[in-house]
Amino acid sequence: MDSAMDYSEPRLSEFLAVPGSRVYFIGIKGTGMCALAELMSAGGVRVSGSDRGDVFYTDSILTALGIPYYESFSPSHIQDDFDLVIYSAAYSFESNPEMAEARNRGLAIMKYSDALGLYSRNFDSSGIAGVHGKTTVTAMSGHLIRGAGLPAQILAGSAVRGFNNRSTLNLGNKYFIAETCEYRRHFLSFHPRRIVLTAVESDHQDYYPTYESIRDAFVEYLRLLPRDGELIYCADDPGVREVVSLIKSEGSPPVLVPYGFTAEGGYRILSYRIQGERAKMKLAGFPLELSLRIPGRHEALNAAAALALTSSLVDREFGGGTAGRGWTEKRREQVRRELEEFSGSKRRQEILGEAGGILFMDDYGHHPTAIAVTLEGLRSFYPGRRIIVSFMSHTYTRTASLLDGFAESLNGADIVFLHKIYASAREQYSGGVTGRTLFEKTCEKRGGVYYTDDPLKAEEPLKGILRAGDLFITMGAGNNWPLGEKLYHYYRGQGG
Repeated sequence: MDSAMDYSEPRLSEFLAVPGSRVYFIGIKGTGMCALAELMSAGGVRVSGSDRGDVFYTDSILTALGIPYYESFSPSHIQDDFDLVIYSAAYSFESNPEMAEARNRGLAIMKYSDALGLYSRNFDSSGIAGVHGKTTVTAMSGHLIRGAGLPAQILAGSAVRGFNNRSTLNLGNKYFIAETCEYRRHFLSFHPRRIVLTAVESDHQDYYPTYESIRDAFVEYLRLLPRDGELIYCADDPGVREVVSLIKSEGSPPVLVPYGFTAEGGYRILSYRIQGERAKMKLAGFPLELSLRIPGRHEALNAAAALALTSSLVDREFGGGTAGRGWTEKRREQVRRELEEFSGSKRRQEILGEAGGILFMDDYGHHPTAIAVTLEGLRSFYPGRRIIVSFMSHTYTRTASLLDGFAESLNGADIVFLHKIYASAREQYSGGVTGRTLFEKTCEKRGGVYYTDDPLKAEEPLKGILRAGDLFITMGAGNNWPLGEKLYHYYRGQGG
């Protein structure tokens, strides 16, 4: 931790939960930063902060909460009576004058992931982790936990429709469920009693150059679990199985709770079918058939993970720790209904609307595995629609490392538009892979592929391609999502 003061970790954690403490956020408009600020403010902490002047969706949240913030960075904003300063990982001491000033004044200062970890010390905490699915599992868990009537706080990595378009859900102060990120081992700051592990495979190649390096980071995270802790894991994922095997080989593993189509026990998915643009699934240990309005077998896995976590908390809260004792017929029905009402989170198969007979969607999928399973799920839900995709790859290192995988993952679409790579300021890349490289590789594998360097340049060509009955989806962690919004509003204006 960067600090000129000798604070112990427990002492710092008090500042995050004790009413009256003053905590200042540098980069407060970020999704995670705003969410943590909201939870702390609800607990009586005096929260303030700063960010750039650009308008984000979090501006309205901060304003509604009455949290004051500057729309600029200046040393004059830093005050000596701040108990703690939290900064976004997007900024550094070299580039941000407020961070430098806080350190010069000897204030306690730490990055967001460390603050999230300290906040988790104050609760019975569960961390949701994995290369794919962690945002959706966290959001689903919030819905199910609400249905179960558990006193919990939930923090997701994206805005969730069912959370009133925020990334937090505050139902009490006993349990804490948070999305925890593997990038740069940020999740090692968390204090979990339970971990949900969804998927492990190569990603973030700028930090984890090999599969083994990212695998070992997840192993390190699981070691944080106490002896009586729980690991809820996807038995269908080979990387997860390997991580679990390594943990078991070390002796005295936590309680292991598998879920999935191949899992043993109560969270084995016995059946999955599509009926009327709904997915129907049955779990071995849950007596009611479950219904999902978001497509894909991967979403069934996410639902099983969320239910396993909810069951653990239900047993702890209402059943004295005995499996199954905390469930009542009413509680089961409320949980079933919450799952059926779950409609996703922002940029996760988010439906913009239908216009001109065309269904417009946006999705954050930026890894070949996520892209492939999302397109497979969409195909099963909408078998009569052509699927037309605009995909913008994120980071040069990821694109270069997974080039063939990206090209193959797009086979589930009928027509594909590709664009330049959305670069990351955090990576140093000197190779020759570009967006056009991905375009050429994809053309080797299929037809119906187009390229525009700027995503918005695809608007006019797409107007000549799209027709009623199509599904158009922007995919990736880049900035091609405005293309879908522009096309949607264009077709709405045509009277569709």
